[in-house]
Amino acid sequence: MNPVPDSPVVPGPANAGVANPSATTAPTFSPLYQQIKALLTQSLQAGEWKPGELIPSEVELAARFKVSQGTVRKAIDELSNENLVVRRQGKGTFVSTHHEERAHFRFLKLMPDEGVPVHPDNRILEVKRLRAPAEVARLLDLKSGDGVVYIKRLMSFAGAPTILEELWLPGTLFKGLTAEKLEEYKGPMYGLFESEFGTRMIRATEKIRALAADAATAAQLQVASGTPLLCAERVSFTYGDKAVELRRGLYLTAHHHYQNELS
Repeated sequence: MNPVPDSPVVPGPANAGVANPSATTAPTFSPLYQQIKALLTQSLQAGEWKPGELIPSEVELAARFKVSQGTVRKAIDELSNENLVVRRQGKGTFVSTHHEERAHFRFLKLMPDEGVPVHPDNRILEVKRLRAPAEVARLLDLKSGDGVVYIKRLMSFAGAPTILEELWLPGTLFKGLTAEKLEEYKGPMYGLFESEFGTRMIRATEKIRALAADAATAAQLQVASGTPLLCAERVSFTYGDKAVELRRGLYLTAHHHYQNELS
């Protein structure tokens, strides 16, 4: 029978490990499954298992960390609830990826009043590199004046302009991101960030308010100046709670609504 120590082993090769009570990877007072969850998250962040890849089984992970299978299962359950991994019946547990259909609608919350959600058509209006304004730098935890990539795009449903978005991305993480690369890529933008730049959005915070369209915005959305819009400002984070995107979206809601699930 495998012993269950008070603290898990430090992550390493599958056959490695002796208990390391002095490890600082997680507080020693946290529940054991939380310590295993922290170690698994570190492995995900380090790229030990890539997006879309199968991770080791619960039995293998229990042997690796010298804990019970139930402890591993509880840790993976939490990772699944946080959309870091996805369970597939009869196949195992896989690292979540933004290339999955369900991942796209995790972040696109504008839903049609009638019919099923569909992917919008995207038109890139502008891509440029600039120095971060003070407010952008603050929200992305950058120094004022640090380089950022600025993207502006228009999203349409059935030919009708519906969303006008502005994005700011840390320049050091997104070297080589160009308008041509964005236009050539046919999948979701977060899928491009994941596969080409190794940056995966795992959670976000949003502020939502109503405002009236100014003349420039109204012209791009093909509505009258002063038309009511929904404004959603989102900061997205990757592993380690590192802010990696600021996004400001202006939404027309004549035929759509913003839908979120609360639990």
